[in-house]
Amino acid sequence: MALLITDKCINCDMCDPECPNQAISLGEEIYEIDPSRCTECVGHYDKPTCISVCPIDCIIWDPNHVETEAQLLEKFARLHG
Repeated sequence: MALLITDKCINCDMCDPECPNQAISLGEEIYEIDPSRCTECVGHYDKPTCISVCPIDCIIWDPNHVETEAQLLEKFARLHG
C-alpha cells in the first residue's frame, strides 16, 4: 500500500529528501506521494523513512493503493533495476 500525506502537512520539508524512491514532491498546497513510486521503503529500509521523520504524523497508509509486500518488492525492482 502506498502512503498518503494528509492535509495536516505543514510543508516542513523533512520527508522529501528522505524518500529513496523520489516519490514525494511538493504539490499545489502540501507535499504529495506518487503511489506509482512509493514502495513504503520496502527494498531500502525496515520501515518508511517519511513516517519516521514527520514531526506531526501526517503520513498514513493510503487505503486506495493497497499492495502486498511482493508487489512492493516488484515495484522496487522496476524502479531501481
